[in-house]
Amino acid sequence: MFANYELEILYQDEYLVAITKPSGLLVHKSMIDRHEIYFAMKILSEQIGQWVYPVHRLDKATSGVLLFALDSHTAKLLSEQFASHSIEKTYIAVARGYVAESGTINHPLTRKLDKISDRDKDVSREPQEALTHFKCLAQVEIDAKVGRYDTVRYSLVELKPQTGRKHQLRRHMKHINHHLLGDTKYGRGEHNKFIRAEYGVHRLLLHAVSLRVKHPYREEELLFRAGLDRTFEMMLHEFGWDY
Repeated sequence: MFANYELEILYQDEYLVAITKPSGLLVHKSMIDRHEIYFAMKILSEQIGQWVYPVHRLDKATSGVLLFALDSHTAKLLSEQFASHSIEKTYIAVARGYVAESGTINHPLTRKLDKISDRDKDVSREPQEALTHFKCLAQVEIDAKVGRYDTVRYSLVELKPQTGRKHQLRRHMKHINHHLLGDTKYGRGEHNKFIRAEYGVHRLLLHAVSLRVKHPYREEELLFRAGLDRTFEMMLHEFGWDY
C-alpha cells in the first residue's frame, strides 16, 4: 500500500517539517505490527533526504497532521511544548449515537506502553490525568437495522485533547458510550461491520485536522492543517454533512 508512497508536506523549513499522515501508516517501528516495513519516519527521511525526529504520535489508524523535527535539539524543544500541553490539537471523528452539544471528558487513563519505543520509560500503571474537550458538529439518523435498533444515529464531533495520553480520544469516546466508527480496538463491532458493508469503509474515522505550535526559534505561531482523504470525505457526503 505504501510502496513508493509520497507524503504530503504541509510545511518545511530548516528546523521542522509537518506532513499529512495517511490512515494505516505507523509513525515509527512498533510492536503494534512487528512485520510492518513502512513507517512515516522512514518514508519522509527518504523523501527529503534527511533524518527526521518524531515529536509526537498519531495512532496507526488515525490520519492527519504529524510533525517532525530535523535535528535532536529542535525535537527536544518541540517535545517540551507537547509535554507542557501548550500546543493545540484539533481532530474530527464520527461517533456512534447523538453526542451532546459540547462538553469535557475528564477521565484518568492508565498508561499503555509500546514494548519498543517505551521500553525505557517508567512502567507505573497509575492512572494519569486525561482531558478532552468535544463539540458536536452534525448528526444523522439512518434507516438501517444495526444490532437491536431499527435505525442508527451518528455524530460528527470535533475533539480537542488537552492532554496527550495513548489512545486518549478513542478511549474517552468509549468512556462516554459514543464509540468512534471504524475503531477495531475500542469501538463497536456491529457498527464497524455496517460501515464496511454499506459504505466500504475500512478505516478509523478519526482525523487530526490541525496542529498549532510555536516555532522553536522564532516568536511565531504555526498552524498546520491537513485535508481529509477520499474515504472520510465520502462518509461526510453520504451523511449529508459539510465540513
